[in-house]
This record gives sequence, structure tokens and C-alpha cells, in this order.
Amino acid sequence: MPLTVVYLDAFLALNFGVNYALLACAGKLDGEPRAPGRMALGAALGAGYAALALAPGWGFLEHPACQAGAAVVMLLAAYGHSEKLLRTGGIFLVLSCAFGGLLLLLSLARGTPAGPGGLLGPGLGMRGILIAAALCYGILSLVLGGQFTHTRTGGELQNLTLSRGRRTVELLALYDTGNTLRDPLTGRPVVVVEGEKLSPLLPELGELDRQRLAHPVELLRDLHDRAGALGLQLLPYRAVGVECGLLLALRVDRARWGGGEYRDCLTALSPTPLSDGGGYSALIGGQEGS
Repeated sequence: MPLTVVYLDAFLALNFGVNYALLACAGKLDGEPRAPGRMALGAALGAGYAALALAPGWGFLEHPACQAGAAVVMLLAAYGHSEKLLRTGGIFLVLSCAFGGLLLLLSLARGTPAGPGGLLGPGLGMRGILIAAALCYGILSLVLGGQFTHTRTGGELQNLTLSRGRRTVELLALYDTGNTLRDPLTGRPVVVVEGEKLSPLLPELGELDRQRLAHPVELLRDLHDRAGALGLQLLPYRAVGVECGLLLALRVDRARWGGGEYRDCLTALSPTPLSDGGGYSALIGGQEGS
């Protein structure tokens, strides 16, 4: 049997890149916000696990139970305790299986069988791995993309970026012409966001949980004179079953999505999820100045 030589630095770099791409693709297909630092941490943990599994005496790490545990750790590192972690993890699993299958197919087509432990990278080379990754993402984007598309009259999903100072948050938003909530002072459209998602924009407040957001008057009262400096205010609204309600609102520098942009706009912090299945976490709608 020919000896397979594996260079640790190249092996770690290759696994890190593949893990990062799979985690990012899973998040993109599921509409889950992707933080590059967390993606890198998850990818690094996966690469370290793969390298350790090749070490003498550590072959037990190739057991399916160990592999499943490693995948869970990677997902938790990349996405934290997301409400959609289970679904994102399922997509990550499908992507990983499809990627491995394409690697095996390309390996057999080239006549380069897998090495010890199913190692396919050295035989295929970087080009083969990149081709497999591109095919995997392209095919699954077509197959799975439609499973997470929200179909609603007058609405479509958009990638939304909210900016406040140097801090940004990326969300998946539904563009809904039925969202007519407006800033009472300027008349500009208001972006409605699940309040928990805006914690990175307001680190001064700590974790924005639903219980605190459900009582916006008390929350604003607790802040005393800091509310104005933080850009917080109360926003009145009406909805089905709610004649006159109040939401906590945050003024952001910019709200940008594929179809447009609002500057110096209000974002209303919803204490409850905006979609039943967690497919999106924000609502944009209306037209500037209309």
C-alpha cells in the first residue's frame, strides 16, 4: 500500500477553509446572520478535531458519535444559541454529506482512492476540492433555496444590514408593503426587528430578552437619562387586536438592503418573533417620503 504523506499545516488550512465555507453556506441558505469571527472559531475547532483524529491513538474520534459531537460544538461556536440552530445544523449536515460525496465521486473519476481514514484531499489536490465545493454549494442552493423562500403577496426576503456607529447587525427581513409603521416625527418608514437580534447594537443594555422588551415603558424608565444618548424612545402602534400599543424603538444610522436604504431611521424592537418558523427576523416596507 502506498504511503500517504499529510502535511499538518496544509491539512489544517484546508480543513479550516472548507469548514468555514460550509458553515457560512449553511447560514446563508437558512438566512442566519453570520459573524466572521464566530465562523472562524467554529471552523478552527473543526480543523483541530480533524487533525487530532489523524494522530496515533486518537482513531476513536472517527466514531460517528464523536463526529456528531464535534459538529454540534462547531455549530454552537459559529451560531451560539440561535432559535434556528437545529435547522441550520440540518443544512450544515446536508452540505457536509453532499461535499463528501462529491469529493468521493471526483476521487473515483480521477482514479485516486481515499487514503487512510477516508482522507481524500491529498489525492484530489486543491483544484478538485474547490470544484467539489463550488458544485456542492451551487446544486444545494438550487435545491434548498426554495425551501426557505417566504411566499407572500407583495413581499419578498431581503438581506438587511443595520448600522449604528461602528456596530452592524445582519438580518433576514421580509419586504412587506403591509408594514405602514411610520416615525411620528419625520413620517419616514420604521423597520420592525425582533428586539433580541439588536443586542450587538446596544451592548450597554446587556441581553435584550423578550420579557424586558414586552414592558418598554418600564425598560425606558430604568434607563433614566441614558435613553436619549442611546437613541431610544417609545413608538406608538396599532395592529390587529391592539388599539394603542407601545414599542421600544432605536434610532440607527442606516438600514440597507438589496432594494434600497433608509438613513437615520427608527427600528421598532418587537418582543415577539415576527415569523412562525423563524424564516426572517425583520420587516421593511413602505417607501421613503410616500
